[in-house]
Amino acid sequence: MKLSKYASPEQLAAISYPMTLDGMKLGAWMAEHRTRLMARIEADGVVLLRGLNIISSGQFATIAATLFSDGLLSYTNRSTPRTELKGNVYTSTEYPKEESIPLHNENAYSHEWPMKVAFMCLVAAEQGGATPVADSRRVYERIPAPIRAKFERKGVRYVRHYSSVGLPWQETFQTESREEVNAYCERHGIACEWIGDDLLRTQQDCPATAVHPHTGATVWFNQAHLFHVSSHTAENRQALLQTFGEDRLPRHAYYGDGEAIEEEALDAIRAVYEEEKIAFAWGNGDLMLLDNMLYSHGRDPYDGARKVLVAMAEARTWSA
Repeated sequence: MKLSKYASPEQLAAISYPMTLDGMKLGAWMAEHRTRLMARIEADGVVLLRGLNIISSGQFATIAATLFSDGLLSYTNRSTPRTELKGNVYTSTEYPKEESIPLHNENAYSHEWPMKVAFMCLVAAEQGGATPVADSRRVYERIPAPIRAKFERKGVRYVRHYSSVGLPWQETFQTESREEVNAYCERHGIACEWIGDDLLRTQQDCPATAVHPHTGATVWFNQAHLFHVSSHTAENRQALLQTFGEDRLPRHAYYGDGEAIEEEALDAIRAVYEEEKIAFAWGNGDLMLLDNMLYSHGRDPYDGARKVLVAMAEARTWSA
């Protein structure tokens, strides 16, 4: 099991926010500190609060709604399996525990994404299970200039086929109606095509980088390295290509003009993410708040039970 190297005490202190209730109720403390917490997130990108007395998804939903006063977002145009709980709170991605989830910015493959993401650890894994993060500004700066320039010039094309492997279209779009899927895609600039009885193909072109609306910083903001078939193990990649062929993979990424992305470029991008990764061991009651444009996140494999919940807020689009 390959686990991330944990942050140094100095790195951990830099992202932590001191918390002393002094007899206050947690909700009141959050309301009082909300402005400072949001300012810290928008400047630094990540804040960690440790050991909160939160033991249920309902409590987490209440705290998240206090912090994110505009309300919590539903998870639409999905790409990974999650369980929806009450109050627009979700489980973290439900991939097998032995798998790693690469660092990524939430919904960067889409027309719309959350600006804020909150992670709440209710049950820490016995071993592993960290949610590593990386500064998207640093990732942008460290990607080799020729690779960065080509991505900035061409953007990324995300192609998906919804079948028995991966998420079915009904779960992705949260509907049983083809007409509603067509209407959703038309509204959000997604090209869609129905093939045969029940196979849906979608294609969406998005920029590879973005400018943060508050800091003005340029950030690396795409999921090419995650969607591309090279993100799989050699065994799984071969199985996918033999089963579907490249033209009908469950998901895949190209440059925005349809040109194949060089795997050497994707390897270089993954190496930068690995070098910029910051990880820590979750404890029960830990809360991590992210600016989703300034910081990416992932997941380490783990042993034992693990329960980390997610809430998202402040929708933003490429046209904003």
